[in-house]
Amino acid sequence: MTSVLYDVPGPKARLYSLIGSAAGILIILGVLAIAVTTLAQQGIFDADRWEIFYGPMAPDVWNLIGQGILSTLAAAAVAAIIAFPLGIALCLLRISLIPWIRIPTQVVLEFLRGMPVVLMMLFVLLVFATGQFQAVVVGLVLYNAAIFAEILRAGIQSLPKGQREAGLAIGLRSFQSRMSIEFPQAVRRMLPSLVAQLVVLLKDTSLGYIVGYEELLRKIQIMADFLGPDFLFPAFFVGAAIYILINLTVSRIAIMIERRGSKKAAGGVAAPSLRTGLMVGGNDPIAKDSVEGPDKK
Repeated sequence: MTSVLYDVPGPKARLYSLIGSAAGILIILGVLAIAVTTLAQQGIFDADRWEIFYGPMAPDVWNLIGQGILSTLAAAAVAAIIAFPLGIALCLLRISLIPWIRIPTQVVLEFLRGMPVVLMMLFVLLVFATGQFQAVVVGLVLYNAAIFAEILRAGIQSLPKGQREAGLAIGLRSFQSRMSIEFPQAVRRMLPSLVAQLVVLLKDTSLGYIVGYEELLRKIQIMADFLGPDFLFPAFFVGAAIYILINLTVSRIAIMIERRGSKKAAGGVAAPSLRTGLMVGGNDPIAKDSVEGPDKK
């Protein structure tokens, strides 16, 4: 099989690649073995250090962790629900044909993208004297709305120009073409990036620790401070595992939605843009009448 992007590796190159991969795997396994051995020597894997998760204190510990999980998911859910529509609005303003709308929006987006999320949380908390939950949500919304806007703008710009022209040709207005033809395709095309940003949003809820919001990380820190340094590693290890599990769940749900959407798109009727393309360049008799005229029938 040939490739237009790079030369197909020969036998020596494949051998060197195999040797490099094997060496990398061995190095990683060696580092993991050293880490596990070091932790074992420190008694990290002793049963009494993990007893807090299954012993007499387990109900209180898991209740505290559950409260942190609910706080994390609540902040992430509210921020995502607000940030995505706001990102769509900012994207529409960013790609506007009117300069006095497009240029200020670009400046605002660059400012929001360049600001650290924790600074926006602190600004909202201190200047507007809101609660910790409101500060976390507003900070996440402002930053992620800007990122969503840029992702969607990149998706729209990656579409063929014929998509927009086809929408305008069938009588749709500019806004209607954006929303009914271009945005659905842009969302489907940029779904991996959108999901990745949702995972980032979920992880950024841990920054609420700085403003005093009792999300999962802060609950674990409170638990570790109460139990003592011997339980610091088990507490944070379980917290990291919970974060990974939540993020993997979000990714799997997004993959299922993408597959279902692809099946519906494959089995559904042709989109207006595709129909227009067939009318202009295909065998549609109405299009031929309009192009050739009545004298050429």
